[in-house]
Amino acid sequence: MWLIGIWERSPASEKIKRIMGNPEAVASAYSLYDYAVSGDLGGEEALAVLEERCLGRGIRLASDVVPNHTGIYSRWMREHPDWYIQLDHPPYPGYRFTGPDLSFDGAFSLRIEDGYWDHSDAAVVFQHVDHGSGRVRHIYHGNDGTHMPWNDTAQLNYLLPAVREAVIQTIIRVARRFRIIRFDAAMTLAKKHFQRLWFPRPGGGAGVPSRAEHPMSQEEFDRLLPVEFWREVVDRVAAEAPDTLLLAEAFWLMEGYFVRTLGMHRVYNSAFMNMLKTEENAKYRGVIGNILEFEPEILKRFVNFMNNPDEATAVEQFGTGDKYFGVAVLLATMPGLPMFGHGQIEGLREKYGMEYRRAYWNETEDEAFVRHHEAQVFPLLRRRHIFSGAEHFVLYDFVSGGHADENVFVYSNRSGAERALVVYHNRHAETGGWIRNARPKLVRTPGGEATHAAPTLAAALGFETGMDCYVRFRDHRDGLEYLRQGR
Repeated sequence: MWLIGIWERSPASEKIKRIMGNPEAVASAYSLYDYAVSGDLGGEEALAVLEERCLGRGIRLASDVVPNHTGIYSRWMREHPDWYIQLDHPPYPGYRFTGPDLSFDGAFSLRIEDGYWDHSDAAVVFQHVDHGSGRVRHIYHGNDGTHMPWNDTAQLNYLLPAVREAVIQTIIRVARRFRIIRFDAAMTLAKKHFQRLWFPRPGGGAGVPSRAEHPMSQEEFDRLLPVEFWREVVDRVAAEAPDTLLLAEAFWLMEGYFVRTLGMHRVYNSAFMNMLKTEENAKYRGVIGNILEFEPEILKRFVNFMNNPDEATAVEQFGTGDKYFGVAVLLATMPGLPMFGHGQIEGLREKYGMEYRRAYWNETEDEAFVRHHEAQVFPLLRRRHIFSGAEHFVLYDFVSGGHADENVFVYSNRSGAERALVVYHNRHAETGGWIRNARPKLVRTPGGEATHAAPTLAAALGFETGMDCYVRFRDHRDGLEYLRQGR
C-alpha cells in the first residue's frame, strides 16, 4: 500500500494555495519540509500502529521520496540555502518580488515572483533574502521543463557532492522504515536530463527557460557529476538497507535505461495506460515485441497502471464497460506489477489533488462495478504467480484474413503445471481469426548462449499434439469448459 503525503509538508505551500483561492487547501504532498511523519497524521507512533495492522494482513507499506526538490520553505532551505540551483540576480530584468513573505523563519524572507500571483508569468525563480548578511539569492523552482515550474518547490543542485550524499542518506533512512520506495520524477535526475534541464552544453539550448545563459562543457559536467546518481543509490541501498524494493517514476522513454543500466527494481510503464487508452494497439504490441526480442526480463520490472495521481481517474479515461475491464484484465495478467489507483475499484471519478485534505465530490461507490471486479479481476490477481514472470511469457499474432490484426492482444504464460492464455480485442469492432505462431523472443540456452525463438502456441504451453491427446480448458469470463483434440 503506497502512502502519499505522510511526510511533513512545507507550510509555505499551504499559504500559497490559500492565497490563490482555496481556503481548504493543505500543502502539496510533493512540497516537503522534512522526512518526518506528519504530526497531523499522528507521527511515528500512528505509523507504527498502521504498519502492525498491515503486516498482520500480509500488506507491506510503500512511501515516496521526492529527490529533485524540497518545499520552497524546508529544513534544508533554513540550514543549507547554498544547496539549491540559484543566481545572485534575477534571470530576467522584469522580475519583481513584492508579494507576501512565505518564510516561517525570521532569519530570511522568501517571495515568489509577482507574475505567479496574477498569472501573467511562469516565473522560474523565487527570491531568498538573508536578513543577517543582506545577501539576496534567486533560487530556481523545481521544474521538469514540460509544464509550469512548481512554484512551491526549490530545485536541488546535484552537481554538489554534499547534496547527493544528503539525499542518499535520506533515502537510506526512509528505506529502514519503508521497504518499498517510489522515487518521484526520477528521470529528471538522470545525467542527460539533469544536464539538459539545468546545465546545457554551449549552444545546446535548455529545458528550463533562462538556463541557456549558463552553459557548461561536457567535460566539466562529467567532472562534477561523474557517475549516475541512481546507480549510486541502488548500490548504496543494496549495501546499507538490503531487501528494499526501489521503484522509479521514469518517463521520457527512460524505462529500459533505469532497469538495465541503473539497476532500478521497478519502473513506471506509462505506455500501458496511454497507448491502450488511445488504442495505439500496433504501437504497444510493438513495444512488447521489441522488449521480448531485446531482453524479456525487462517486462517483469514494469509497474503497469490505468491511472496515477497525476492523471484523470481510471473510469474517466476508460469508462466502466468492457473497455475498462478488458484493459483491467491486461493489467492483472501482464508480467510486472499491477498498480490500482485510489478509488479505482469503487469507480470514483474525482481526480484528487496533492493539496486535498478531503474529497470535494460527494461520491458513492459503484457497487455493480465493485462486484464485477470481484468476479472478473480479483480471481486473476489471486493467481498472479502464473502471470508475473517473463520466462514463459509469449506474445502471438492474431491472424485474420491472412494478416495480423494489431488490435488484438494475445499472450500466454505459465507457472509449473498451470497455464493461461489471454485474448483481448482493444477496439470497438468485430474480428475473428486464428492463433498459432508467436512473435520472436530472446531465449538463452543452458550454456548461456542467446538465441531467438518463435514457438507455436502448443509448444509455448507444453501441450502434446497427437491424435490421442486432448486439452481441457476453462474460459474465465463465462465459466464454460472446453475439450479440444491436441492435433
